[in-house]
Amino acid sequence: MASNLDTREAGRTRADDHFPVSHTGVGPPRRAPDGRRPLRIDSAHEPLTGLPRFPERLSCEEFCCAAYSVMAYSRRMEQRLLELFRKGYVKGTVTSSAGNEATAVGMAMPFRPGRDVVSLLHRDFASHLLWGATPRDLVCQYLANADSPTHAREGNVHHGDAAQRRFPMISHLGKMLSLVVGGTWAARNNGEDVFGLTVVGDGGSSTGEFHESLNVASVHNVPVIFLVQNNHYSFSTPTADQYKCKHLSDRAAGYGISGRTIDGLDPWTVYTAVCDALDAMHDDPAPVLIECMTLRLQGHAAYDKADYIPPDLLRQWQQRDPVSVTRQRLRDEFDVAERELIEVEDAIDDQINRIVTESLKVARPKAETHGWSVYADSSPAAVKPVKIARAKNGDAVNRALDFILANNPESLLLGLDVGTYGSAFKTCKGLLECYGRDRVIDMPICEPATIGFALGASQTAKRPIVEFQFADFSTEAVTQLGLNAGTWYFRTGEPAPLLLRLPCGGGLTMGGFHSGEFEGLWSRFPGLKLLYPATPQETFEALLAGFYDNNPCLIFEHKLLYWSTAGPIDFDGNLDAVWRPRRYTEGSDLTLVAVGAMVHEAITAAAESDRSIEVWNPFVLQPLQLAPIIASVMKTGRLMVVQECGATQGLGDTIISSIVRARGDVLRCLPKLVAAPDVPVPFAPELETHYRPSAEKILAAVTDMFRETG
Repeated sequence: MASNLDTREAGRTRADDHFPVSHTGVGPPRRAPDGRRPLRIDSAHEPLTGLPRFPERLSCEEFCCAAYSVMAYSRRMEQRLLELFRKGYVKGTVTSSAGNEATAVGMAMPFRPGRDVVSLLHRDFASHLLWGATPRDLVCQYLANADSPTHAREGNVHHGDAAQRRFPMISHLGKMLSLVVGGTWAARNNGEDVFGLTVVGDGGSSTGEFHESLNVASVHNVPVIFLVQNNHYSFSTPTADQYKCKHLSDRAAGYGISGRTIDGLDPWTVYTAVCDALDAMHDDPAPVLIECMTLRLQGHAAYDKADYIPPDLLRQWQQRDPVSVTRQRLRDEFDVAERELIEVEDAIDDQINRIVTESLKVARPKAETHGWSVYADSSPAAVKPVKIARAKNGDAVNRALDFILANNPESLLLGLDVGTYGSAFKTCKGLLECYGRDRVIDMPICEPATIGFALGASQTAKRPIVEFQFADFSTEAVTQLGLNAGTWYFRTGEPAPLLLRLPCGGGLTMGGFHSGEFEGLWSRFPGLKLLYPATPQETFEALLAGFYDNNPCLIFEHKLLYWSTAGPIDFDGNLDAVWRPRRYTEGSDLTLVAVGAMVHEAITAAAESDRSIEVWNPFVLQPLQLAPIIASVMKTGRLMVVQECGATQGLGDTIISSIVRARGDVLRCLPKLVAAPDVPVPFAPELETHYRPSAEKILAAVTDMFRETG
């Protein structure tokens, strides 16, 4: 991790450096000659970012003047967006921040945009302004027009700027916390003086990943503020049905970290608490849990009338409206004249009207010119050639990981028991001793948070490798991997270089929860790449190609082949050439397609058959590259696919249908799929042997195919 040297003085800047006399933006109330405070907004539509940040603090008077302008801007902008929604211009819905502005401003203002790592939620409109989002960008996002910062690909609150470390939220609550933990950890591991802020609601605090992320941050001493916005309702569910502890901050003690509950309706209280937490984390980089008791003055979204909130309670909340209360405080405590407040409010309205008018003129997005790629570019690369006289698949994994870690200082290996133990199948043996605990990291049992951690780290200059102890356990991380990492490039325009290793497959008498493959499951998520090697050469190549690719790459490593299949490795270093199907035998009567351990069963069957069989492994399962295999089918006129898993679980049907759609006219008979029964993998060796396809079963299927067609 980064050293704990005192960098405060080096990081200080004078207030005048942030706010020169000519500055026209929101800023501290440096008095004019007539004693008035320049409560102003930026007439040039610039982001509201020109404020002193940590370690410098504003005085209460300075802060409240600046905060009110942003709070009022947020409230009035969202009111206009709601109007536009009701008129049919805004798409989706509008989720209002009304009641949460004090928390949104107070928590965001101390942080340093583009340097610190943050993920915001749907009621943090003001925070986005303070973190660099322009008002015009936000209006275009809600209108889903051609100038939308997400290119109209994402819902109106699902925006951010990943390149500036403002990670865009997904709707699955609690899922963004671990990204901030990973991004902050990685930046500090690179030597940066960085902090994290991640936000969750009272409802989101009930999710498993809330606890996983707190635990990971605590175990690895990552200075992230976990800020809970407690507005008393999760949609319509009251907090009484969410938790039994007195305060959500009480949970901090269970993770050995500090926690506090504060008034989230007072922006100065929130600002002070966040600044205090940053001071504490500067001295001791441990996470902090802050619960802000805030309000939601409207329904969950525009379609929600909030009739589940008792009217008397809602009236009490409206009397505590933080925008109105802060406005009154400026008048009563700091003698801000009413005319000054009206001037800034009129200026806000004028700017919002101008921005809305301009944004409504922007063209709608055009599907025919829209970029539809889910994959970030990965330029063809070359690495040093490698020759190994003889290795098994497990050796190939170890040698590939060693090569990656030795030649790429930005690489790191995460997983269960990958350190001292060397992983469950010893494929990571010796790596901890060579590269240390900052590069080879044993994680708690928390597959979702581990993937989130890795995704966040990939955004702050790391290239993580994650080992699932068994492919079966990857199902724990479906949302993080399939819906967050897989869509990251499409949503943000930023690459997400992740290498995921999945020890998979049966044949070792491990039963239904340690023997699955799941390539069929993972192929259903756009944006992921899948490779399934069968030989030591292919295994070595797959790991290197997946690591150097700029997208999440899943490598399926059949466990039965770890120590049962040996051969040479002679890799010329051409990574681009790795991405292709593999042919093992030539033939003229039948094209036989298989993956994983089934490749070796297919090769055996071909050798024993009196037919001329061409055996192929697609190798690249997503995006499927079937052109050479289709060419083979055009030659043989027959197609058989073998998969170890059940008929509906793998990619066999997809391969068959793709080939039939492309050149079904050349087939002399119906294609055949040889697969296991559609049941979980059984435990007893007699049952598992019967369950898994074998060379004998493949030969029988070949005989049946030719008997049917002659």
